[in-house]
Amino acid sequence: MIAHARRLHAPSRSAGTLVAAILAWSLTAPAAHAAAPANPAVGPNETALHPPKAVAIVGGTLLPVPHAPIATATVGLTDGRITAVGSAESVTVPRGAQVFDARGMTVYPGLFDAETHLGLTEIAADKNGNDLAETSDEIMPQMRVVDAFHAETVRIPVNRINGVTTAIVAPASEDSIAGQDALIQLYGRDRDQMIVTPDIALAMNFEGDVRRRDSHGALPAKYPATRMGVASQIRQALLDAQHYMDVRAAAVKPDFKGEPPKKDLKFEALIPYLKGEKPVVFGAYESYEVQVAMRIAEDFHLKVILNHVTHAQDILDTIAAYHVPVIVGPIYDAPRANERYDAVYSLPYELQRRGVKIALASLSNGPVSDSRNLPYAAGYAVAYGLPYDEAIKAITLNPAQMFGVDDQFGSLDVGKIGNVVMANGDPLDVRTSVRQVFINGIPIPMESRQTELRDEYLPLTKPGSRP
Repeated sequence: MIAHARRLHAPSRSAGTLVAAILAWSLTAPAAHAAAPANPAVGPNETALHPPKAVAIVGGTLLPVPHAPIATATVGLTDGRITAVGSAESVTVPRGAQVFDARGMTVYPGLFDAETHLGLTEIAADKNGNDLAETSDEIMPQMRVVDAFHAETVRIPVNRINGVTTAIVAPASEDSIAGQDALIQLYGRDRDQMIVTPDIALAMNFEGDVRRRDSHGALPAKYPATRMGVASQIRQALLDAQHYMDVRAAAVKPDFKGEPPKKDLKFEALIPYLKGEKPVVFGAYESYEVQVAMRIAEDFHLKVILNHVTHAQDILDTIAAYHVPVIVGPIYDAPRANERYDAVYSLPYELQRRGVKIALASLSNGPVSDSRNLPYAAGYAVAYGLPYDEAIKAITLNPAQMFGVDDQFGSLDVGKIGNVVMANGDPLDVRTSVRQVFINGIPIPMESRQTELRDEYLPLTKPGSRP
C-alpha cells in the first residue's frame, strides 16, 4: 500500500517549473498567490470568519476518483463548487483566488462515512447528551435523527480535520425499525447549513441486539424476545403501512363513504420506502439474519442497502446474487470460533471481487468508532486483498452512489461540491497527516478540542518546563 502511494507521488515536472508557473499566474492575478494564514480566526461553531470566494490547490498529486491520478495538478474551487481539475498547465487559477501550495502532497475527495452517530451523542456516560435511539417502542420509522442532531458537538471538528467531510448520521441499532438517517456535511455555522438531506434513508435491523430480553431472567421478556418476533414485527408494520396507503388512496375517490383515515406519522414515514423511492439500510450480522432480512425486503419490494454482514462469509455468493450494495463493518470485529482469523478483514475484498458495490463505515463497538479512523479501515481492507483504488472508492464515491448523491459528492469532478482534502502522504496510511480540508470550497479551520488540548499541554512536556 505504501509503495503504491510512493508511485502516485512521483512528480512529472520539476519544482522549478511549477514555481515558474505559479509566478506567471501571479503577474495576472496579484492576490492569487497569497498564502493561507497559519491560524485563521475561528468564528461560531468552529467556522472560518472570512472564507475566500475562490481557492486554487496547486502542485499536488491528484486522486480524482475514479479517474487516473494526475501528477502536479491543480484544483479550482469557486462559490463552493469544483470549477477546474487538471494538470497545472491546463488549468487557469481564478483571479483573486487563495492559492494553497500542495507540492509533495496528495489531493483527494473528502471522505464519506456511510454510518455514524455524529451529533447524536457527546459523552456516553451522560444520558442527557445521548439521543441514539427511541427504545420505548421497536417500530419507530417516524423518528428523524435531524430532530436530535447537535451541530455544535466537539466530535465533528475532531473527525473532519482528518479528511471526513460528509456522513450519514444514523440511529443506534436497538430497534427493528429505528428511524430515518440524515446526510450531513461536517462544517457549517449552524445545523441548517450542515444538514444536506434530512430523511435520506430508513434504518432497519434484523439482528440479535434488537430482541427485548432481560439478561438476568428476573423479569419476563418483552416482545419481541426472539428473532422470530423481530421478523414478524417488521412484517406486520409494513403490512399495516400498506393497508394505510390503500385506505388513504380510497378516501380521495368520489364514491368513498365513511371517515377519512387519521394521519399517522408512523405509516406516513414508511410510504416512500414501500414505494421504493428511498433506500432502506437493513442491518444484519449473521448469515441467516441476512437471508431473513432480504426475504422481508423482497416480499415488500424494498430498495435495500445491506449493512454490516460481518459474519456472513459462508453466503457471500448469495449476497452477490441479491445485486444490492453493502456497507461493510465493523471491520475491526473479532472472528468467530468457526471463522478464519482474517475473516472480517478480508470481507470487503471477498465482496468486491464478487461484483458487490461496497462502502466502509466507521461505526463499530469500541474506541475505533470515530469517523476519523475511516481511512485506516480502508487501509486494513487493502492489506487483506481489496484493490487500492476500490478502497478509496469505498470511502468516497461508492457511499455517495448508494445514497443517490454522487452528482454532488464522492469525486473531484467539475460541478460537484468542493469537498477536498490535502495531505502529506497516502490517504490510507496512519502516518499521513492531513494539512488542509476544504468543505463547500472553504478552507476550514484545522482546529478541534483535541488540538486545543495538545497546544495547551504539549509545552509542559518539554525538558525544563513546569509539571
